[in-house]
Amino acid sequence: MEIKISLYRGYANTAQIVVSGHIFKDKAPSDFPLNAKKLKFALNMIKLFRVKTLAHAEVSLRFRNQTFTTRSMKDGFFQFIIPYTVSIEPGWHSYQIRAQYHKVVQRAQGEFIKPYPGEFGFISDIDDTFLVSHSDTFFKKIYLLLTRNINKRKVFGDVVTHYQFLSTMGKKSATQTNAFFYVSSSEWNLYPFITHFTHKHGLPKAVLKLKDIKRGLADFLFTGGGSHDHKFHKIKHLLEFYPELRFVLLGDDSQKDPDIYLKICQMFPENVLAVYIRQTTSNKKTKVQAKLNKLSDLGLATCYFRDSASALSHTKDLMPEEVPSITGPETAGEEKHA
Repeated sequence: MEIKISLYRGYANTAQIVVSGHIFKDKAPSDFPLNAKKLKFALNMIKLFRVKTLAHAEVSLRFRNQTFTTRSMKDGFFQFIIPYTVSIEPGWHSYQIRAQYHKVVQRAQGEFIKPYPGEFGFISDIDDTFLVSHSDTFFKKIYLLLTRNINKRKVFGDVVTHYQFLSTMGKKSATQTNAFFYVSSSEWNLYPFITHFTHKHGLPKAVLKLKDIKRGLADFLFTGGGSHDHKFHKIKHLLEFYPELRFVLLGDDSQKDPDIYLKICQMFPENVLAVYIRQTTSNKKTKVQAKLNKLSDLGLATCYFRDSASALSHTKDLMPEEVPSITGPETAGEEKHA
């Protein structure tokens, strides 16, 4: 038997470091090529949701000559929340993990970010916010998952330019970036796909907060579905973890983002600067606009947009003196929803 470790980007504030991952038996989601063609790719995507996790594996984390130990849970998930008092400079930091199950040992290296000093943080949904997914149409969503490998999936036009613009908003140097978090109802099974996709298209490097891992074919068919309550709780946690930051929330109108963001902003009206919602159909949704009107009444900036160029223009108007000018890479044209 072989064990595999999947590590996820962690994050830190001035007092704690949070890192997490999964322990798998034999194969991890990252073991299945994302650029395979046709039937091979479809089989790989299904295999992502048939991985076997390992419970009760001993997991040790080492960072700066300190070692901490825990055990994986029933679904193979483990998490460290580490208090610290030494100075940790802003930026990305590496740590080491050692996992042992009976006599089998595996090691891996992960990373976490401590945000640079500044005012802003950014929380974005993934599907139909920057990744064209048709998540509100079951058969189109499954068709894309099974037939479009990582080289064929598309971002919305100008979304990369907008996100890169946000990444350096309020910074004096492009080498210092704001903290980005991608919070989604996609499962941890899709972590390799999402991180490779965002890197490929030049989207900001981010911490991901995803849904519980799935381990069956039926789970694949309903990926991204079900309750979205976990998104609320994970966003709430981030606002509590970084009370010094003002967050910008980015989502779309295909599922529950407007409802979740309204609830968050009603709880933390001083911690959110603006809410951006992508319009995924030909007409704006009356119920979504009503929720954005409630956000405006709270004093928050809102933008209900069809194309990211409009969202970018809104950002420039919102912070005209704070946002440095940068140019994003050429991106795929926007794909319209049916």
